Amino acid sequence: MRLATLAQGGPDGTLVMVSTDGIRCARVARWPTLQSVIERWSDAEADLQAVNQKLAAGGGELLDSGALLAPLPRAWQWLDGSVYPSHAQLMDKALGITPDKPDWPPMYQGVSDTFFAPRADVPMADEALGIDFEGEFGIIVDTVPMGTSVEDAREHIRLIVQINDWSLRALAGREMKSGFGWIQAKPPCGMAPFAITPDELGDSWRDARPHLHLAVDWNGERFGNAHGGPMAYGFDELVAHAARTRTLVAGTVIGSGTVSNANFREVGSSCIAERRGIEIVDEGAARTGFMRYGDTVRMEAKLADGRAPFGVIEQRVVQP
Repeated sequence: MRLATLAQGGPDGTLVMVSTDGIRCARVARWPTLQSVIERWSDAEADLQAVNQKLAAGGGELLDSGALLAPLPRAWQWLDGSVYPSHAQLMDKALGITPDKPDWPPMYQGVSDTFFAPRADVPMADEALGIDFEGEFGIIVDTVPMGTSVEDAREHIRLIVQINDWSLRALAGREMKSGFGWIQAKPPCGMAPFAITPDELGDSWRDARPHLHLAVDWNGERFGNAHGGPMAYGFDELVAHAARTRTLVAGTVIGSGTVSNANFREVGSSCIAERRGIEIVDEGAARTGFMRYGDTVRMEAKLADGRAPFGVIEQRVVQP
């Protein structure tokens, strides 16, 4: 199933189901928002399936993709991991540091009161702050009890999403060194238009990992096409880690961190910082600049058959 949110009905929008081809949509009686569904998934699932069957039979109305918000325009909680080893190892080498390597998945808690729409103009405070995109995958869970095991965590993964985790690199270093979390360096994220159930990925969802490529274009030119599979920790492990000492509220969004592959020189990168890290290692200095006002980034994850299950993120950086 594919779920989306129309820019109607208040800050949380209006929930619609979307056909497999992304052309038609239909509302779901009794369930006005995605948050209402995720809070009572077992009660809502039959209604969702009924509307999905209606769409499969050719029902529904034409979808105006330009009228879509993020599937969750705001969420109770956003937790972002960093689980692609090639990205972390490259950045450590480029920066000349040897950090302590924890035996648990690195994760921070970021701003969740806004997820930018997939085709939004995104305001950034200053070009000098090192504006960067980060292509990621993410999940949305229902209520996860404190102490949930890795095995049980899989049952709480209700939806998969595609994320652009915006970053301001000039501010990140000093905030990391403070020993506290990011505040200024991490503006709100963007989210692709469709949140999908794991079965939509078929065999491309294995071991709680998304096995598909994420194509990233910067100003119309291909920047990276990394594969989502080589996560050091699956999303089930990220859920269990986050829930060790707290109950995760329904609607919590958890990200993978920047998608990265060990052969990044061949497949490219999902963020500018990684490209600059390659240049530092190979050439002694970074030569690629960060984003400027008016720049665009496009992200589209594709299955082997060419389908884009999450739709497309295409955002432009603008002045506040």
